[in-house]
Amino acid sequence: STNLFMLSTNRLKNQHLLWRAAFGPMAENANQLEKVSPADLWNLLLKTSSKKPFYINVATNSVDGLVKGVQEVVSMEKKQEQARQNRRQSALDLRGLNISWLNQMINSEAQLREKVSLFWHGHFACRVINIYFQQQMLHEIRTNALGNFGTLLRAVSKSPAMILFLNNQQNKKEHPNENFAREVMELFTMGRGIYTEKDVKEAARAFTGWATNARGEFIFRKNQHDAGMKTFLGRTGSFDGDDIIDIILEQKETARFIVEKIFRFFVNDQINPKIVSALSELFYRDNYDIQKLLGYIFTSDWFYQKENIGNKIKSPVELIVGIRRLIPMDMEKPESQLNYEKVLGQVLFYPPNVAGWPGGTSWIDSSTLMLRLRLARILTNADEFSIKPKDDDDVMMGQTVSEKNKQPMSQNKIDWPAVLNVFEGVPRVELLEKLSKIVLQSKSNIPFQVLSRYIDEQSRESYIKTALVQLMSTPDYQLC
Repeated sequence: STNLFMLSTNRLKNQHLLWRAAFGPMAENANQLEKVSPADLWNLLLKTSSKKPFYINVATNSVDGLVKGVQEVVSMEKKQEQARQNRRQSALDLRGLNISWLNQMINSEAQLREKVSLFWHGHFACRVINIYFQQQMLHEIRTNALGNFGTLLRAVSKSPAMILFLNNQQNKKEHPNENFAREVMELFTMGRGIYTEKDVKEAARAFTGWATNARGEFIFRKNQHDAGMKTFLGRTGSFDGDDIIDIILEQKETARFIVEKIFRFFVNDQINPKIVSALSELFYRDNYDIQKLLGYIFTSDWFYQKENIGNKIKSPVELIVGIRRLIPMDMEKPESQLNYEKVLGQVLFYPPNVAGWPGGTSWIDSSTLMLRLRLARILTNADEFSIKPKDDDDVMMGQTVSEKNKQPMSQNKIDWPAVLNVFEGVPRVELLEKLSKIVLQSKSNIPFQVLSRYIDEQSRESYIKTALVQLMSTPDYQLC
């Protein structure tokens, strides 16, 4: 087994593609990965993600209620109580949206779309406790995830969630608010150092009047828009917000900034300057076609080179979803996943700040590592969850949720026959080798004889179950 990972076998390449362009292999297709070529697998990922996604709707009360609350002339006290109630309900519904989207990541055949949507969810980091606005923005992201970056940028910039999060509702010609203009340039498009403070001020003037109404529709308030002349990135005109976005997209730095971020997320935390330069040129030339850019990456030879395989730390969401794809289960309490997300440091819809999750080594510290190594055991009912999430009010956004310190062992219903199926016909002596090839993306640092001590050898079935969970409890499984 020493030279197992020296040459990238077909299986290893396909698993690499599935971990990067999707959420890892699924029990029912894990066996076909020996035979199919990575190019065919990429085409399959494209095909299964080509349909428009359906709208994930979990909101429990109708928008009408929210809108009527605005229109009715009621006492201030009643309005405040209504607002508090709406926030509480929205916070609860956001938990439901989190679980619903996780389920899509686990079970949807549109794996590529959901994975790329997770990338954009972190890129366009946005935190507002309004379930309608968050649902709407998620839908824009999932709809445009593989389309044109300019279209996606415009849709997100005009979404009520982002307008409220970055204070553009307060951006009026008498009192320009620079927050939105600054973040659009610094975090969403060009990165620092390309524009000046004067550019920020002029762009803010252009974005005046971009707002949202109580129904969650984008509106342009003409009387609050500064229609005067502006000079932005060396161009002069009576620009509005759309003009500013056009000028930003004309900058080659925008293509480069996005490509670098995509490279870090899908390929390697260490940038390869030559490859990134070539990809940036192509992305710019193709008018920001996201699907084409990903095609260049996932069908290139360099993507499958050894230095890009098994070198990335899985994000908490990738870790949870990856385990659940290879070990299918019905969860007794799906909401327990919110606790795992919280302890591991990635709660969907609650990014730590406007820059999103930093990723990389920031996912691992002494408290997260403990849970990471136990997660497969907890999910397969072999361990109990007794780590209390840090009461980080920043992540809860003022919604304290009472959590008992100890949760009893989960009683998830595991579909073990689907897992055992994967290893049908594999001789007993070759089982551990086969298991480790499917579960790990790099050569394990733990010798097989050490692992064997923790494996139940009473029957073939118990051997596969315990070996699988033990392999998922190794530090090597944290990498993909």
